[in-house]
Amino acid sequence: MPDRVNSLIPRGPGGMWKAFKWSMQGLAAAFRLEASFRLEVYLFVILCPLGLWLGQTPLERALLVGSLLLVLSAELLNSAIESAVDRMGPEHNEFAGRAKDMGSAAVFVLMMNVLLCWALLLLPRVWP
Repeated sequence: MPDRVNSLIPRGPGGMWKAFKWSMQGLAAAFRLEASFRLEVYLFVILCPLGLWLGQTPLERALLVGSLLLVLSAELLNSAIESAVDRMGPEHNEFAGRAKDMGSAAVFVLMMNVLLCWALLLLPRVWP
C-alpha cells in the first residue's frame, strides 16, 4: 500500500525523519524485547572494532563488519515474523511454526556466513 496519494514523489526531509524515527523505535523495541538481538548486538560491539582492526584492506573490513550487520538485519526480520505470527493467536499452527523456523534458519545461515568470512580471511594469517 502506498504511503500517500501520488507516492512516486519523494518523501522529503520530513518523511525521511519520520522513517528514521520509526527505524530507531524498531531497534529499541528489538533490543528491549528480544534476548537474541541483545546478544548479537553485544557480539557486534566486540567484533566490529576487531574486524576493523584485523581487516587489512577496505574490502576485508567490509566483509568482516558487513557479515555481522547481516546477522543483525536477519534477526530483526525474524523478530518481525515472530511478532506477526504471534499476533494471529496463541494456538499451534503448522504454517506459523514453519514461518518461525525458517526465520530462525535465516539467522543461523548468516551466522555461518560470519564464521566463514572471518575464517577465510583470518585463518590463513595464523595457519599457513
